[in-house]
Amino acid sequence: RVLRWGRGFGWPRSGGIRGGAAMDLFGDLRRMNKRQLYYQVLNFAMIVSSALMIWKGLIVVTGSESPIVVVLSGSMEPAFHRGDLLFLTNFHDDPIRAGEIVVFKVEGRDIPIVHRVIKVHEKGNGNIKFLTKGDNNEVDDRGLYKEGQNWLEKKDVVGRARGFLPYVGMVTIIMNDYPKFKYALLAVMGAYVLLKRES
Repeated sequence: RVLRWGRGFGWPRSGGIRGGAAMDLFGDLRRMNKRQLYYQVLNFAMIVSSALMIWKGLIVVTGSESPIVVVLSGSMEPAFHRGDLLFLTNFHDDPIRAGEIVVFKVEGRDIPIVHRVIKVHEKGNGNIKFLTKGDNNEVDDRGLYKEGQNWLEKKDVVGRARGFLPYVGMVTIIMNDYPKFKYALLAVMGAYVLLKRES
């Protein structure tokens, strides 16, 4: 399974900073004049919007709705391990071949799965159906597909693995598994951007 990069983030319902740190934060905010505060808020908004623009640009360039994903399980070991960051493309003109690694969605499951294509069934009209399996699994993925589905089609594919960075995605997994850590990190990052003054 994989986790899409950039998803699962949110702001805390209650403060992620406690005690003296929170007092220092509000003290710094009070000392800023309105112009400085507006400038810092605008600076923060520009950083967020720039990140979104880069993400959208990657989607266009790669043809994948999720060009970067994190591996969540060990089903593809030794090829990929939990926490590996995968880079995907999904150009529809490229034929799907046995042996390549794809990330696909299954109806009824929220999280995409990254597994290897083991069989390809190509019809005379050009339609392709294929079967997948995790390298570390003993059986194919028919048990993971929706009831009555024996093959995947191109429409089920989110992307095809083109490269990876080992274990870089562990940060995302930790933030997903421990929401308090995620909220604290977001609060610290937000406070840093808002309070950073130009040298």
